[in-house]
Amino acid sequence: MRTTFHLKTLAVAIATLSVASMANAAGLDRSGQDVTAFFQDGTYAEAVYTYIDADVSGYDSANVNPGQNDYERGNKTGDIAESYDFFRYGVKTDINDTFSVGVLYDEPFGAAAEYTQSNFVASNNPQASGGALVADGVAPQTAGAIALAESTAAGENTNVEVRSQSLTGILGMKFGANKNFQIYGGPVAQRIQSETKLRGLAYGPASGYTSTSNPDMDYGYIAGFSFSKPEIALKAALTYRSEIDHDIEISETYPIAAISAIAGQGGDPSTVPVPQILAASTQVNNYKITTPKSVNFDFQTGINPTTLATAKVRWVPWSDFAITPPLYNEVSTNAARPDGLNLVEYDDDQWQVELGLAKRVAPALAISGTVGWDSGAGDPTTSLGPVDGYYSVGLGAKYNVTENWAVSAGGKYLWFGDAQGALPTDKIVADFEDNDGFIAGVKISYQAR
Repeated sequence: MRTTFHLKTLAVAIATLSVASMANAAGLDRSGQDVTAFFQDGTYAEAVYTYIDADVSGYDSANVNPGQNDYERGNKTGDIAESYDFFRYGVKTDINDTFSVGVLYDEPFGAAAEYTQSNFVASNNPQASGGALVADGVAPQTAGAIALAESTAAGENTNVEVRSQSLTGILGMKFGANKNFQIYGGPVAQRIQSETKLRGLAYGPASGYTSTSNPDMDYGYIAGFSFSKPEIALKAALTYRSEIDHDIEISETYPIAAISAIAGQGGDPSTVPVPQILAASTQVNNYKITTPKSVNFDFQTGINPTTLATAKVRWVPWSDFAITPPLYNEVSTNAARPDGLNLVEYDDDQWQVELGLAKRVAPALAISGTVGWDSGAGDPTTSLGPVDGYYSVGLGAKYNVTENWAVSAGGKYLWFGDAQGALPTDKIVADFEDNDGFIAGVKISYQAR
């Protein structure tokens, strides 16, 4: 016998629409770190699969002189956003009418981008590139160094990949006369790794830079407060996640470091074989990355016996976040920049808002719709993720297969904010406009009250 939708459970119908934050929308945000599985009644479990495909394309800059910041529209970059997918799992149960426990898994932060054309691809003819740089007003010595750096990675593409996994344990305690209030918290284990390749004249002397950060596991915590009023299907929760400090082993190869050292010792770098330059410019060090704290607010309330309204708000202080690899930072240090450069940084904090309505249209079927907005993390932004937020619309449905089992599916369409891609030196190297993407998700859930 199929169960009917009760007002207080209609929120599950739109959950699959809220599982994905676009990775390039603000900083490295990917999953939105959703915790609503923990607020379901009774024993609850879910498995969610999300697929994201974005079209992020624009133009590089015809100005490749590293000493001049003026942007000049150049060639098309092609689509740099790689499609990706990820999973989320959650399980929760009530020990008694006071205590609840849960475990959540998600992939909170990530990036996947690759340039396959334009000035973000290392030239197969670096000597011609050096001549073009001289003609563009670049000093011959600098042009020669850039051309030699290009030769260490001839024909290779700029790309970045960041992956993370997170496991959260939660213990909740209800209190109040009707157990309407709950405090909850627990430990968070987080694993992160990354790989970055900078290629092409767009990066000037930094062309050829490569870094690989080994996987690192570290720990933080989650804490929150919630209120519920079941008779009107009202649930509200405020959730805080802490920063997590990672001490990561990183291997960096930066050809310009070896080229500069050889030239500084009076040698001719152009006579040194490329493998020798790469070996001399590779270091393995440890450095720190602090993934950002965040605050999520989740709210739902019944409008009538078959309709539910929801709201989600998320804040992440990406302006506090930076990736500062040791060798990259050391090479960029000079009299004008005594602290060197960060490889990745953001100017603004992220605000994300999503509003939704869910409607029961049959005893075992509910449909839902959402609208959303993401502020982005600033414009200009990193050339490795040139999107400044988005607007979105979504549709979804949930079908109760049995009394306990249900399947949900949904999709979102996203309009990305225009952004310019900048180097850490603030030089504008690309311009991206009129881009979009879509998200598709499916969820299987089990609930026993």
